Amino acid sequence: MTKWLPTLQKTDRPLYIGIADAIEAGISNGDLPSGAKLPPLRNIAYDIGVTVGTVSRAYALACERGLVSGEVGRGTFVLGRETPYLPPLSLPQEMVGEALQQRINKPVASFGYSSAVDIGQSKLIADIAGSIANGHSVKIMDYVRHVPNEWRQAGQEWLGDKNWQPNIEDVVPTNGTHAAIVGIISAVTSPGDKIAFEGLTYSAIARAAALLGRRIVTMTSDDFGVIPESFEKICAQQHPKLVYLMPSVQNPTLVKLSTERRKKIAEIAHKYNVYIIEDAIYAPLVEDENLPMAHFAPELTFTVGGLSKSVSAGIRAGWAACPPRYATRIANAHKMVTGGAPYWLTELASKLVLSGEACHIRKLVKQENKKRVDIVRKHLGNHMFASQDTCPYIWLTLPDPWLSGTFKKALEEHQIVVSDEDEFKPARSANSYHAIRIAFSSPEKAEELNAPLKVISALLDSGFASCDNNG
Repeated sequence: MTKWLPTLQKTDRPLYIGIADAIEAGISNGDLPSGAKLPPLRNIAYDIGVTVGTVSRAYALACERGLVSGEVGRGTFVLGRETPYLPPLSLPQEMVGEALQQRINKPVASFGYSSAVDIGQSKLIADIAGSIANGHSVKIMDYVRHVPNEWRQAGQEWLGDKNWQPNIEDVVPTNGTHAAIVGIISAVTSPGDKIAFEGLTYSAIARAAALLGRRIVTMTSDDFGVIPESFEKICAQQHPKLVYLMPSVQNPTLVKLSTERRKKIAEIAHKYNVYIIEDAIYAPLVEDENLPMAHFAPELTFTVGGLSKSVSAGIRAGWAACPPRYATRIANAHKMVTGGAPYWLTELASKLVLSGEACHIRKLVKQENKKRVDIVRKHLGNHMFASQDTCPYIWLTLPDPWLSGTFKKALEEHQIVVSDEDEFKPARSANSYHAIRIAFSSPEKAEELNAPLKVISALLDSGFASCDNNG
């Protein structure tokens, strides 16, 4: 049995929370190694001058946080610090496609990508890129020594809408949305800090956070998005430093968070001083009448976005709109973790936005997405799925008896690649959603969707009878 005693800080918070925090701190700094037995309730209550009930509540909270385990008749023991959970790492979709082609020498229908569909924008982008090369030949050969005001102005225009626009001095150009988020996580959290995610989300951010030593906690959602009460429970019990959200278009469920829930989540974030990342990468593709998180919590919210879903995935450039006085801090962190934004791509993205060409391309991309969604509805209209008219994917609920992984495997036998639910789980979870995401940006022509969608529909109707499970 360890002789450890908690060191309590003078705060207004209840004593039992302070004791639970001290247990967590003791585990982090090594004072409470894995397997150590905590002192009995009565002993620790006497030593620090509190009631047995207070210590009992503290031990119960520590148990809820996954720090300790109570065993009847034996006591309370520190649990081992497991390696942070990373969602299953599937092969990149292009590698999956190549492997299947080599195995059976047949074309593969890749429904794993949700990037901007090809509507012929490459010629326009090439022309603008050429003009940059001719007009700024010295700058594209060097490091970025100065951030032009136009780069910030482009981010202000792209991230804003009729209801809200960030201050130009708070905008930071980045190497894309993912890089912006990793820079923010690096700047405002420390190793060991917790970050809250939805149970299904863009899990690559959770993987990146885990590689940086952050700990992942998950909130509960329903058909309308994050449940505010779940977020508050997470805040009260596990004290996350940051929450990651996709309010306008959730990936993969396509849920749009209501103004009421956004307001409530902002109030909870204020109460517990939790930073908010609003990932708005899909927002330019939809009409969102709701106000952004930054409207409700401007001093806590980072709004990030880029061009990959609505203009071109090859333009790895984006922007982060920061709370007041955070821009320099985020810019420095982004440069340290990514090397900084390259002149050529950032200038290209800015010219596309400020010239109006990005909006023109986005309009055509939305029209093509709508055409493809209509084809999906034609073939899968008898089945349950979530969709938005101008978004490049659907979230398909599988009928009984299909499981997500089994259905994905069955489709691979027909040279069709999709994303199953596990690819969107940010942490180990016992929840089963029995759903897959079907994204349809990859086919060059919308008509190419017809044949694989017929196969998907037939499999949904036939059940396991069409699945070869022989290993």
